[in-house]
Amino acid sequence: STMLPKEQYGRASGMISLAEAASGIVAPIAAGIALTIVGIGGIMVFDILTFVVAIVSLLIIHIPRPEATGEDTTGHRSLWEDSLFGFKYIFARPSLVGLLSVFLSLNFILSFSFTLFAPMILARTGDNTLILGSVQSAFGVGGIIGGILMSAWGGPKRKIHAVLMGSAIVSLGTCFFGTGTSLPVWAATAFAIMILLPVLNGSSQAIWQVKIPPQIQGRVFATRSLMARIAQPISLAVTGPLADWIFEPAMMPGGSLAPTFGWLVGTGPGAGMALVFVLMGLLGILPGLMGYAFDAVRNIEDIIPDHDAVSPGAAEDTPDLEE
Repeated sequence: STMLPKEQYGRASGMISLAEAASGIVAPIAAGIALTIVGIGGIMVFDILTFVVAIVSLLIIHIPRPEATGEDTTGHRSLWEDSLFGFKYIFARPSLVGLLSVFLSLNFILSFSFTLFAPMILARTGDNTLILGSVQSAFGVGGIIGGILMSAWGGPKRKIHAVLMGSAIVSLGTCFFGTGTSLPVWAATAFAIMILLPVLNGSSQAIWQVKIPPQIQGRVFATRSLMARIAQPISLAVTGPLADWIFEPAMMPGGSLAPTFGWLVGTGPGAGMALVFVLMGLLGILPGLMGYAFDAVRNIEDIIPDHDAVSPGAAEDTPDLEE
């Protein structure tokens, strides 16, 4: 946040997405080739060298330190106070609560379906790992293209539209994993979703970076990450039993749900998991669309001033943020 002008935050997020997607494709291929040449010992040495390069890079690159303001200048704070600060800061601003609620809801809903991604593909293809690998490769290629797109474009001027509409479109797109029964449909869906995700996530990240003062971003972003993902373990724990005990039996030939949804996702092994994809995809559309119904979320970029437009210390002067 302190190394770039705020206009470039979206592009920077796109570059990060590009690097992550590229490494996800290149690293397994490179590791497979290296394993046959230098063995596991050589790979471990190379792994250590990459850590050294990363650490040295951080040591030699100048990262501007944000100037301490407000209560950051009052002296030592306890770990408990620092931990609570992010919650107080976010909950004092309804727009941030609303934006965070969109991601909390989306992560919770889509975790139900994507937990079943590999089992569903394998069940519907007779354990064909080549098809599964091909679809996963489509995810990676789409991520690279999406990262390049976001790096070059930087996202729309009104980034909240990319967040709300993007989340709704991505959720709708996951329905095609359920309705599809072949590699072309699954691969195209994976590719399209991953093109959109860097734009969605990069736009959200840019909003937070622009609105939150750099000197408190660490504490606020840690809370943001925790709250956005806190419901995922619940959905992960529930999805397996839900699929095995309810949806899969119900979508077998003669099952209780087969007459109703058989025309949409078929019947037999994997159909119950496919139905979960469709239902969760449709449900996942709601958080993004509902965000438009609330002025605090829809106009977050107008309601919360940019951090560089706020006088020094103003970020910490709100009475309900005082410890």
